[in-house]
Amino acid sequence: MNVFDEPKIDCHCHLLDPARFPYAPDVAYRPSGQEIGPLEQYLQVMDAYGIRHALLVGPNSGYNRDNRCLIDAIARSAGRFKGIAVVPNDIERGQLRELRDAGVIGVAWNASLLGTPYYAGANGLLKMLADMDMMLSLQVEKDQLLALQPMITRSGVRVLFDHCGRPSPGGGLDQPGFQALIGLARTGRVAVKLSGYQKFSLQGPPHQDAMPFMRALLDAFTPDACLWASDWPFLKAQQRIDVGPLLRTIERLLPDHGDRQRLWWDTPCRWLGFEK
Repeated sequence: MNVFDEPKIDCHCHLLDPARFPYAPDVAYRPSGQEIGPLEQYLQVMDAYGIRHALLVGPNSGYNRDNRCLIDAIARSAGRFKGIAVVPNDIERGQLRELRDAGVIGVAWNASLLGTPYYAGANGLLKMLADMDMMLSLQVEKDQLLALQPMITRSGVRVLFDHCGRPSPGGGLDQPGFQALIGLARTGRVAVKLSGYQKFSLQGPPHQDAMPFMRALLDAFTPDACLWASDWPFLKAQQRIDVGPLLRTIERLLPDHGDRQRLWWDTPCRWLGFEK
């Protein structure tokens, strides 16, 4: 079977459709041009590359806490999509329950954009997520995990780390933030998205300097706790990125079909609740 036809789940992508869902007025960044990615366009990407399901992540860019585009796509997907929403730290339990009932399985924290102090008082939100069997999709960079790790560990919440934990570009495997992430593999409550290489690489595609980090994560977490994601439509990318070459990178990293099936299908089905 061609690698593009192997069934897979995209565990981190965004929909941006300002024609139907205008951007929020207070956002810091307003995607435009090739960054705009409506549902109809992404469905074509899915069909071209064997992507059966997707985890849609609400972007801080364009929409921030406005989850209407996300919820609309889930409602129209006939079960193909689940969502990660951006919410205020003090969201009420009833509001979180409404999002869960609409197909949202977790909440996004973007410390790389907002900083770690922004989440310092969010212990109550983490407890609600754990109580409701929802997840935290966490984007940190460099050594930010060190500041957030104690509260995350205490909460017992399941965590999806975005973009390989975004280690420091040019840094080695021994940098403290990355080693803290490796240490979380033993908890059984943490999975890592192999994605977003351009966010921590000093090289252009295929981002060869990101490969040692990906191999280390696969060794620590195994394909049973690693997920693949495209990060489509590649917001703020400095160079052109396409889904096909990203999949070829995984094929080189995991030449065994069974390992790819675990990464692309079995593991996300189990972690995200999609039916096989």
